[in-house]
Amino acid sequence: MPESGKIDIVLFDVGGVMLTNGWDHNERTAVLDQFNLDREEFESRHPEANDAWERDAIGVEDYLEATVFYEPRSFTKADFIKAMKARSVPLTSNAMPVLKELAATRKYFIGLLNNESRVLHEYRMETYGLKPYFSVQLSSCYLGMRKPHAEIYRRALDILSRPAGSILFIDDRAGNTDAARAAGINAIQFFNEEQLRAELKQLQVI
Repeated sequence: MPESGKIDIVLFDVGGVMLTNGWDHNERTAVLDQFNLDREEFESRHPEANDAWERDAIGVEDYLEATVFYEPRSFTKADFIKAMKARSVPLTSNAMPVLKELAATRKYFIGLLNNESRVLHEYRMETYGLKPYFSVQLSSCYLGMRKPHAEIYRRALDILSRPAGSILFIDDRAGNTDAARAAGINAIQFFNEEQLRAELKQLQVI
């Protein structure tokens, strides 16, 4: 158990934990192939625009202007956004049953901590009925900062106003869980539901 006491806050990532990633490499590749776009050209334009987009410094229209619609296309932005959204589906073995189980106990304050653009984050919350389970949504598109930068963990601690040791963070990426631990937050790297349940039992969370 953490030195500061019992865990009473659980923060979940969404992409790679509950659903497929919103707009990661695999999702981008599938959509680019669907529209017969040059991957190398797109990927050269993606990183800078994506960082701003996930921090909500620019909107989806600006992101697409920078990465896809810098020249005329035979499809519309609406077509492309629809295809992007269609890549969001539940993982085969995901943490949604665990999320619902923890919420049902009413013992924990449950939130999310994720990197996502506003348009995809809000679509995913509504489409898969996740919003009611989260008392706080610490998404990059709302905070203006992204994991694994230390500042997003500091901001999360400021907002939650609880000792870092009373918080547990669940994410599929080692870099993100390592950064959480550096901030004093308990962290589990997610691989599948069975593994997550085993580690939660060790922490006496379930």
